[in-house]
Amino acid sequence: MEVYIPSFRYEESDLERGYTVFKIEVLMNGRKHFVEKRYSEFHALHKKLKKCIKTPEIPSKHVRNWVPKVLEQRRQGLETYLQAVILENEELPKLFLDFLNIRHLPSLPKAESCGSFDETEPEESSKLSHQPVLLFLRDPYVLPAASDFPNVVIEGVLHGIFYPHLQPR
Repeated sequence: MEVYIPSFRYEESDLERGYTVFKIEVLMNGRKHFVEKRYSEFHALHKKLKKCIKTPEIPSKHVRNWVPKVLEQRRQGLETYLQAVILENEELPKLFLDFLNIRHLPSLPKAESCGSFDETEPEESSKLSHQPVLLFLRDPYVLPAASDFPNVVIEGVLHGIFYPHLQPR
């Protein structure tokens, strides 16, 4: 997994004073997607991650002026922070993967249950679960075949599972 913060933008709001949004680029298994987060969301993630894994330093919450040079330093600091979390931890918590909008797959290395942004979520649902490897919608031996042609795939799988000693050599 690779994570970068290629850019940021200033967002105006009628309800509150303006804020900066950081665009996070996530590259994983040959796929790329983007997530946008405010600094306050990074800070909330950091507070929760500190409770369960080793975390690097996060850039200061207070910035005196909002000039592009200062925001660029914050962007670089947040990018370094995300990359360090990935590098320094053998397994990544679910809440970190949630932050990056990564789906939790049992085959995903560096994924562990350590909490979630949704505090009301029971711990059992945050654990990765086993996915079935083989599934039949009907019992191929009991029900008649849908057509006159035998299903070679089902026959091969069933023979491989139940009659491995009959495999051709």
